[in-house]
Amino acid sequence: MPTRLRLYQVDAFTSQVFGGNPAAVCPLDAWLPDEVMQAIALENNLSETAFVLRDEVRGWQIRWFTPTQEVDLCGHATLATAYILFTRLAPGLEQVQLHSRSGPLVVTQREGDWMEMDFPSRPPEPCPIPEGLVEALGATPRETLAARDLVAVFDSEEQVRALNPDLTKLAALDYFSVVPTAPGLEADFVSRFFAPRVGVPEDPVTGSSHCSLVPYWARKLGKPQLLAHQVSARGGVLQCEDRDERVGIAGQAVLYLEGYISL
Repeated sequence: MPTRLRLYQVDAFTSQVFGGNPAAVCPLDAWLPDEVMQAIALENNLSETAFVLRDEVRGWQIRWFTPTQEVDLCGHATLATAYILFTRLAPGLEQVQLHSRSGPLVVTQREGDWMEMDFPSRPPEPCPIPEGLVEALGATPRETLAARDLVAVFDSEEQVRALNPDLTKLAALDYFSVVPTAPGLEADFVSRFFAPRVGVPEDPVTGSSHCSLVPYWARKLGKPQLLAHQVSARGGVLQCEDRDERVGIAGQAVLYLEGYISL
């Protein structure tokens, strides 16, 4: 008999199906071999698949996989996982702590259908524009900064929206991802997220990149609370707060699919 695993697909950072960023959530009773979890993530072919289990000693555990590798932090799949915990696996729960490779991550239900994640802050440091970036993006940023992601700052939202990068050239850069950003027209700032070297050509909405974007824009704009729009084709809305060593990232989520994996 094949093994059956539950599988949910959730659109995160949106209140409507077909918006935001789709993530797969796979609850487990015990960790599968890494190669099996990687194969599931590749089969799902979403930017992230989250695997979650409850350990009697440590509580809830979470791991994230792109189609090509495990990553140390993912926002939208964490939001999707919390949504499944709050609505399916542990109804009545109002706050959950998820233990991860990036330490404990707390997600709290807020008024309405918003959920807020408490994530580590990763302030980016100024760096020279890397060789090949301008050719890869097809545009010259005003400045660049680096943490896990390479943040490329532009003057306007229109410039960020108009980018049509060469993904092969982006993948050749020595960074996990490239994150163009600019002041927003209807938000404090906007961004996009390209990570072709880890199997994610363009991520529709990226919580983890805001661990660097929030401290940057909070300092630039002189205020801790920020509204962010990720201006991909699907688009997403994030309510953010700079908390020095941590950042608050809030969003909504909606269930698209539930079923089973047969192994």
